[in-house]
Amino acid sequence: MMAYYVSPYRRFVRRDRRVDSSIRNAKPMEREKVLAVDVKSDDEAYTISALIPGIEAEEINVEILNNTVSIRGEFSENGENDQDHLLVNELPFGSFSRVLTLPTRLDPAKADANLKNGVFTLRVPKAEEDRPKVIKISAN
Repeated sequence: MMAYYVSPYRRFVRRDRRVDSSIRNAKPMEREKVLAVDVKSDDEAYTISALIPGIEAEEINVEILNNTVSIRGEFSENGENDQDHLLVNELPFGSFSRVLTLPTRLDPAKADANLKNGVFTLRVPKAEEDRPKVIKISAN
């Protein structure tokens, strides 16, 4: 009887071979990071929150078109000096973006953005025609 060993990592090795070599060989700073967000909805608007530490408000670009919100920016690289010897390099650097397609049209003219203590908050009202309507019923 012959023993056959099945590696649980074999599937990952095969997947890694299929990855485009240009992506696999790209330096981490050349890849755009996807910004993690929370999206909340109420009857009036959507509220989008993200943690973006170390970024100034002027360095964040927000675009709203129809029902799509695009958030872009760039983390500056710490230790730009070649003589710096980083022992651990876990802080984010490089460009980031997130494009969200929401279920209803938006009213970009009334959008409000805020950045406080590294927490970015964007509140975008729903378009008036997409908001729920309350109809009062009169009794005869």
